[in-house]
Amino acid sequence: MRVKCVICDLVESIDDETLVAKRLRNRPIHTYMCSSCQERITDKTKARVATGKFRFYRDKKTEDTW
Repeated sequence: MRVKCVICDLVESIDDETLVAKRLRNRPIHTYMCSSCQERITDKTKARVATGKFRFYRDKKTEDTW
């Protein structure tokens, strides 16, 4: 399967039997990101978290007393 990175427009070929390929086929909302872009974003996010000014805006989980 040929895929294109959404950030750098690099065209790669991935195996049709992988989980990533299955997700891209079955759910069009999923996008592909090459490994170099994914590593770069991971490193920059970790650096931002380390500064202490980065917040994760996650929903607060409420326990159901039911």
